[in-house]
Amino acid sequence: MVAIVLLSSLTPALASAPVGTDDGLLDPLSIPKYVNQLPGPPPVYVPTVVEDGHGNVVSHDYTVTVTAFDQQILPAGFPRTPVWGYGGEAQDAIAGESLGPISNSPGPSFEAVRGIPINVKWVNDIDTAHMFAVDPTLHWADPNNLMMENDQPGQSYDPYPPGYPLAQAPVPLVTHLHGGEVESSFDGGPLAWWTYDGVHGPNYRTAAPTDPNAAVYHYPNEQMATTLWYHDHALGITRINVMSGLAGFYLLRDPNDAIAPLLPSGKYEIPLAIQDRTFNADGSFFFPSVGVNPDVHPYWQPEFFGNTIMVNGLVWPNLNVDRGVYRFRLLDGSNARFYDLFLSNGMPFTVIGSDGGYLRSAVTAPRIRIAPGERVDILVDFSSLAPGTKVRLLNTAKAPFPTGSAADPRTVGQIMQFTVGDAAGAAMPALPPILNPTLDPFPSLPSPTTSRILVLFEKEGALGSVEVLLNGQNWDAPVSETPTVGSTEDWIVVDLTNDAHPIHLHLVQFQLVSRQKIAADRYLSAWLAANGEPPFMFTPTEVSLAGYLRGTAKGPTPLEQAWKDTIQMFPGEVTVIRVRFAPQEGGSYPFDATQGPGYVWHCHILDHEDNEMMRPYQVTSAP
Repeated sequence: MVAIVLLSSLTPALASAPVGTDDGLLDPLSIPKYVNQLPGPPPVYVPTVVEDGHGNVVSHDYTVTVTAFDQQILPAGFPRTPVWGYGGEAQDAIAGESLGPISNSPGPSFEAVRGIPINVKWVNDIDTAHMFAVDPTLHWADPNNLMMENDQPGQSYDPYPPGYPLAQAPVPLVTHLHGGEVESSFDGGPLAWWTYDGVHGPNYRTAAPTDPNAAVYHYPNEQMATTLWYHDHALGITRINVMSGLAGFYLLRDPNDAIAPLLPSGKYEIPLAIQDRTFNADGSFFFPSVGVNPDVHPYWQPEFFGNTIMVNGLVWPNLNVDRGVYRFRLLDGSNARFYDLFLSNGMPFTVIGSDGGYLRSAVTAPRIRIAPGERVDILVDFSSLAPGTKVRLLNTAKAPFPTGSAADPRTVGQIMQFTVGDAAGAAMPALPPILNPTLDPFPSLPSPTTSRILVLFEKEGALGSVEVLLNGQNWDAPVSETPTVGSTEDWIVVDLTNDAHPIHLHLVQFQLVSRQKIAADRYLSAWLAANGEPPFMFTPTEVSLAGYLRGTAKGPTPLEQAWKDTIQMFPGEVTVIRVRFAPQEGGSYPFDATQGPGYVWHCHILDHEDNEMMRPYQVTSAP
């Protein structure tokens, strides 16, 4: 496959050379902002259309291959960056012109149609070593059965580089469709990985005996129209595989959607993937390889925060816009960074959608906060601005969120720039009062038949975090969440850590019920007294919240009255989500959700997910 870099054209050459720092990193202040030009929406994959004998479309089929290549992510004049990316037969998103086989990071977008299934043959062609240090003391894919889980804290480990050759190659990969209602065999779960040379995990689903480096996944596309995304999900190495470039958009459209015809489309509809990165002076990505507790986990750190912002594979880009309304589908594709976004001239956003589709009603908001894994669908109106006006998308979120370091206004406090041109665009659409009847009233799901109290807990070592746990349990503890298909449950999640966590459930879209403060220290003492010191290999005893809650429960804001698959949960708070293990609109899944290896729920801070903050769950049959 030919690797063609599409998203980095039209950047002027620089007169000065890259500026390095004493530690070999590229100084982010030496990178000129807003000279990279975003050309518009990312390219889209071209399907093979499969029809029955009567001309009816049966499916759209694709072959998508993961390869390694160099891409111009920094402005022209800086070195190209080695990346991994998804690729396949693609076309221009606006003109529809064929681009041939391309690879890019982020990968081309899928344009899916509700009611038309998609089959994707995912091919792993990474025949080199990992770009970053694999920490073999974590629970991870481990294709060579190195089995170096840490049982003896205090022991010493080899530094990286070189690390452990049996951990660095071959590279396990598996793609997850984030937010998709999918049979668990095609969900891209963390144990379904495979390598280029045919080594595979226990939940791997074969493509064919002749394709040991591939798997074919089936996506029904029966859920509501929305912005989904796809990314790697291999056990214990998701953070470094996504950091290497493995992500892309999956846009699901509904021919019967009454709202879509009112919205900007074509060149006025642009998905924007926001990711933070740090660069070495040679243009390559930097990722830390010295752990905070190196005698426990030699290479793992609790969170990665880059010093540079990348949008759609370009550092600090500019987008030339017409004097009209644009629809931007925002994705926080970062490992750990939250973003608190606003426009430099004070213009508001019109927020119309979230993870699982439209909000209950459109909301005018001066700022929006987005966490890793979340999507926000917004309209921005440039019609009142004079030609030549420059508007910047800015960020003030602390890292870690919400009590970490302030965003540097010179670097990660800036995301991208919009430059207004002469041409006129479309006017702001007149939207109905209720965008999404499935959410009216909100929450619209039935009362739960089961409630679960689940605790977020961080285990500390001498120098910082050792692991982060869901309900005090390790990844490989026996399954403890076994909801019945079709049932509705309230998951009552108590955050006893110091961080906000974006919690993601596979298979389902859910609704936020409430948030409430809790006396965290007293509750933690009671929970530890009832269960002992984590990690547990058993289901811990629930401790009643009575007597620990503070103030009154607060319902969802208008921006949170939405179908969600990833939700922000804050320290010292109890977050209640209502989950129905059925399609958004009720009824039955077009597959048996009780079959296959099951699903997972986890924190979408990828560094946390890779070190125990992920648990399996199994949907069970109704009695």
